[in-house]
Amino acid sequence: MKCLVALSLGFMALAAASQSPLQKRVVKEVLDYFHSRSNVHFLFKEQSVEGVVEREDPSGTFVQLRVNLVQTACRKRMVRKENCKTVENKRKPACVACFKFDRGDVPKALDKYYNCGPSHHLAVKEIKHRDEAECREVEETGKATDSLYLPGMFAFSKGLPA
Repeated sequence: MKCLVALSLGFMALAAASQSPLQKRVVKEVLDYFHSRSNVHFLFKEQSVEGVVEREDPSGTFVQLRVNLVQTACRKRMVRKENCKTVENKRKPACVACFKFDRGDVPKALDKYYNCGPSHHLAVKEIKHRDEAECREVEETGKATDSLYLPGMFAFSKGLPA
């Protein structure tokens, strides 16, 4: 049994090591968002990341993923959170996250969407369709302005005669 637990922890560490910097940033922001909710009293840890999509286009980088969380025995307001053990048979919520980053050296989030809830709720067809629609909107951020003229995009000045 201990060997099986050690093997699964090794796979989780390998998966975390293979995440891109933007994916790690999205996971961190999702955890921060989840812990900021008033109905969350315990600390949650990332259990796994699934369905990772990372696409680049001229307007930036789109990242979509699903983070499965697991509850720990620590309160979220505790100072030392390093040694928090996960609690079996407790809540295991999941979060769907979609972020669009610009192409800068330090990418700035142009748009984002996340939805967290019990994992069985996120599988409901209506919620799944809403999440997909919201993620499509996030992915399209920055693309429409390339082909659309908006007032003030260009400025022309005429020099005065000498």
